[in-house]
Amino acid sequence: MALQPSLRAQTILGSSGALHTIDVFLDYVCPYSAKMAFKIDKILKPLIERGGPYEGKVQVIYRFQVQPWHAMSTLTNEAGLAALRVSPENFWAFSLNLYKHQEEYFDIPTQDLTTRQVRDNLAKLAAEVLPADKVEAFKDLLAFKGSPNGGNAVTDDLKYNIKFSRQNGVHVSPTVLWDGLYQSKIESSWEDRDWKDFFSQQI
Repeated sequence: MALQPSLRAQTILGSSGALHTIDVFLDYVCPYSAKMAFKIDKILKPLIERGGPYEGKVQVIYRFQVQPWHAMSTLTNEAGLAALRVSPENFWAFSLNLYKHQEEYFDIPTQDLTTRQVRDNLAKLAAEVLPADKVEAFKDLLAFKGSPNGGNAVTDDLKYNIKFSRQNGVHVSPTVLWDGLYQSKIESSWEDRDWKDFFSQQI
């Protein structure tokens, strides 16, 4: 599936020239998305990356799935986009770190925090994985500027991802597409054997 040039780093595994594409729609404050993210890193990475049996055959694209029933979904997804902008090579590391800390951004733990406080906390999280000279740029991308209701520097990137989800009828996370088609059977509970069986049938 396509990605606008500025968001190419959303391809987290494989290369854009791969024969097949997996689009994975995840939300940073969804427990099942966290489960899927860790499975991607543990199971899919060895299968798809250099030396794996499906090297050159599959790419995995991370899709930001904003779910407004989670109060912090917008702020955390904006943070992911900011990390992708300032340090594309560390985007996946930031994402995994945020998933490890996702409970800190659930509704009840954040209910008394301001937007600024949440973003400050996300910047501290970013500082754990991003180069030190990129953290201020990360914070700057998330800051409100310009018109009173104009958003921030990653608002357009957020809109792009939301529009992509909507036009493909994606409602919840995790959702997985294989070569553009919805795969209802792929779940966050899948283990190594499930993925290997799937690839053996599809490739």
